[in-house]
Amino acid sequence: MSATLDLAKQLISIPSVTPDDMGCQKIIAERLSNIGFNIEHLRYGEVDNLWARYGTQSPLFVFAGHTDVVPTGPVEQWRNDPFTPTIVNDVMTARGTADMKSSIAAMICACENFFAEGNTINGSIAFLITSDEEGPATDGTVKVIEHLLANDEKIDWCLVGEPSSTNTLGDVIKNGRRGSISGDLTIHGVQGHIAYPQLAKNPIHLFAGALQDLCDEVWDEGNDHFPPTSFQVSNIHGGTGASNVIPGDLHVQFNLRFSTAITDHQIQQRTQAILDKHGLNYTLNWSISGQPFLTADGKLVDAAKQAIKSVCGIETELSTAGGTSDGRFIAPTGAQVVELGPVNESIHKINENINIKQLEQLTKVYQEILKQLF
Repeated sequence: MSATLDLAKQLISIPSVTPDDMGCQKIIAERLSNIGFNIEHLRYGEVDNLWARYGTQSPLFVFAGHTDVVPTGPVEQWRNDPFTPTIVNDVMTARGTADMKSSIAAMICACENFFAEGNTINGSIAFLITSDEEGPATDGTVKVIEHLLANDEKIDWCLVGEPSSTNTLGDVIKNGRRGSISGDLTIHGVQGHIAYPQLAKNPIHLFAGALQDLCDEVWDEGNDHFPPTSFQVSNIHGGTGASNVIPGDLHVQFNLRFSTAITDHQIQQRTQAILDKHGLNYTLNWSISGQPFLTADGKLVDAAKQAIKSVCGIETELSTAGGTSDGRFIAPTGAQVVELGPVNESIHKINENINIKQLEQLTKVYQEILKQLF
């Protein structure tokens, strides 16, 4: 058993469903402390965070990741116990294999190997690990970043170990992400008997035209790095459950994944203009979970490309597709951020898995990135 596989299995065996770290970070801290990292445990609310740093000088390179995992879903539908990593034909199945405890194991072993080879660095290496990535993400990376800024610790380069690959390790790395803004909308009507519509105002009917306009709106054309902004309704409901009552209110939840071609302020203005055009009486609350960011070609992107070419023998594709990640909290500090990790086909699914041959490759890729940067 390789060192990376051994550590990955140890971490994966811990049922650290968000936001409970369940001791994963203690294991990580011990391994890093043994090779000279200074350790800070930062707990906010119910969330455990780890900041471990080797060196005091800049530039500062950070491995970022999370020890929390999503719930397993129906246990009886798994091929094996979801927290008992089981290997069949080089495929290891368990919750957290791809997202993203294997990446954390590879990061740690890459550092161990890097220093075991006698390498020295002009700069610093750090780990930013949270147990609040799969949950609300309010007491995790965002709070650690606030702590670092208050202590004048500036991240120059950050590699997030999220599963970025599509078909084979390293075929895709994320060098940016779309922003995400959500609206919680209530259309106010007047409840009444369905046989007397003249005495009521049906909010579902009132909203129909505005909904069509919101769906038809061309928010932007995207750009060279991002697809066009997308408006999607995630939930819509109204009524009392009775078939003879016109509802008084209609509740609508929607989300826009937006590019750098538009701002969240413009989205809010244009949405409200459409609602006002239809003369609606409404309440609308907004929440923003992340701004779009992009890391252009530079030292970090170049190092990742070269490492993948050297270890995996393939040319990688840069992409900004997919959901959000904790990179959205790190990029606004001015850091270059990329996401590079295993194949993401099985993440959050029943029987989440990883091909264990990827583990050694991923460790070597991370190690090669350290060599390229330092």
